Amino acid sequence: MNQWKEILEYCLNKELGKIILSNPRKKDGLRKVEIRPVLLKHELKFQAGAYTQKQVQHYNLSEEEVYEKIARWMEDMRQLEALHPAGRLHVLVSKKGRITVKRSQAVCPVKTDASLEHNRKKKYILDPSVPVPFLMDLGVQTREGKIVQSRYDKFRQMNRFLEFIEDIVPELPRGRELVMIDFGCGKSYLTFAMYYYLHELRGYDVRIIGLDLKADVIERCQALAERYGYEKLSFLVGDIADYEGVDQVDLVVTLHACDTATDYALERAVRWGAKVILSVPCCQHELNGQIHSRLLEPVMKYGLIRERMAALFTDAIRANLLEEAGYRVQVLEFIDMEHTPKNILLRAVRGGEKREVPGLRRMMEELHVDPTLALLMEKGKDASDE
Repeated sequence: MNQWKEILEYCLNKELGKIILSNPRKKDGLRKVEIRPVLLKHELKFQAGAYTQKQVQHYNLSEEEVYEKIARWMEDMRQLEALHPAGRLHVLVSKKGRITVKRSQAVCPVKTDASLEHNRKKKYILDPSVPVPFLMDLGVQTREGKIVQSRYDKFRQMNRFLEFIEDIVPELPRGRELVMIDFGCGKSYLTFAMYYYLHELRGYDVRIIGLDLKADVIERCQALAERYGYEKLSFLVGDIADYEGVDQVDLVVTLHACDTATDYALERAVRWGAKVILSVPCCQHELNGQIHSRLLEPVMKYGLIRERMAALFTDAIRANLLEEAGYRVQVLEFIDMEHTPKNILLRAVRGGEKREVPGLRRMMEELHVDPTLALLMEKGKDASDE
């Protein structure tokens, strides 16, 4: 029997406040894990967030899966604390692996949420009860100020995106107009949300440009922006690869730009010296057609696995190339896997040290890949040296 099941079995139920794993053994590994109960489709699950220096990984786990995960995570941690109305549990792990368990009665009950529904009374950045014109016109909210049930995933996505925006606002310059571009904006749910949050709610002086190839979509978005009086929000028909409408940009957003369109957007952002880049890549075919490795052949011979591995290699290479360009890069989860497999967000903030990432070129040679972003970066470097 898993020893952690013996220790935690009494508190892994819907009354649990939360479990915190902390005090890491290594500086560059897992830093913290938080676990709390949730109801997903009326089934009790335990939602875990595992934090490292650069990212957080989310899990929705059954009770048995929690025990297994905790056993694995505690190999890297020295402390566990469980908060429960029945009492507080404190577990310490010595350097030699000896486990000490201390239980204490709660002096006063630990407060737990009255409802465990996954979307329970969460404090969203966009208040779901406040009617917002663009949410209504985009079919996310009714005229009475209620979120349309079938569009709740889109509403959650907007708020998750705005959480990333909220995090990076302190990194942006102050005292002047901020210029932002959304490449491949599509129907512009997130573009409108970004303008509404930054300008209408927070009062920032921002100019936001949405760019896409679909003329009819851009025409509708521009009409909506004008109707709302969003004077510094504009939409243009244009290609990511050759857009030259501005000389300086503070924030570049590229969400679900297909295949190498993401690479052109990232290179353009770097060339502008954008302070912040937020990128959620979409379909990624380039490396899938290039990768050739005898070592990986037993894995890559399966089409589905090859496709996913190629996508992960693509994003990992992009993140490393941005680091070489002087950005601090985090690879984060954008929205839950249950909604889409394309859930990786690259968040890059300029200010890191420009340096060559050890082993990156050798890895690309071993895989026989020439990613578009690497070629564009090298071309830009050659042009600046001339």
